[in-house]
Amino acid sequence: MNNIVKNTLILTAITVVSGLLLGVVYGITKEPIAQAQENTKQEAYRTVLSDASEFETVEFDADAAASLLSENGYTSDVITEIAEGTDAGGENVGYVISVQSSEAYDGSLSLSVGIASDGTVKGIEMLEISETAGLGMKADEAEFKDQFKDKSVQKFTYTKTGEDGDDKIDAISGATITTNAVTNAVDSALVYFQNELGGGVNE
Repeated sequence: MNNIVKNTLILTAITVVSGLLLGVVYGITKEPIAQAQENTKQEAYRTVLSDASEFETVEFDADAAASLLSENGYTSDVITEIAEGTDAGGENVGYVISVQSSEAYDGSLSLSVGIASDGTVKGIEMLEISETAGLGMKADEAEFKDQFKDKSVQKFTYTKTGEDGDDKIDAISGATITTNAVTNAVDSALVYFQNELGGGVNE
């Protein structure tokens, strides 16, 4: 009986100490992890909207944004953040809209879309992607992402036949699902921009 009590106390002590250690580790690593994530995000912002020298997060109605996307057929995308980009003189040069998609082959991906004040897509950058290596992960390569760069269109569509047009995105061979997810996420950002922020080609 004494052994049972003794073992129980030992296990309890180990559990308590482990819990405390985990708490300490979490407290130590929480801020560096958050800072690393913020640095990644800021780097993506600078990549997709290079004319901006500063970015300020813009408050927005997430429910209204979701309704707007749904009305336009983008039910698998969620706008997670919007940042206004300004130049050295404080003038607006566009916005960076971050979107999370649940249409990816892996289940989800996140990206940022830089849109100039005139509605031109200046670039896209992945914030989170874990698709199949050699297939869907090609969506994070310049060859694919640059297809969206410096394009002024109302929306993008992907093609498997190499069809020409600023609004046409060549699908990644063997990764149509990923291509579709990325294209729809970019289009979701455009829909929000065109209706709520600038207008651009939709004016």
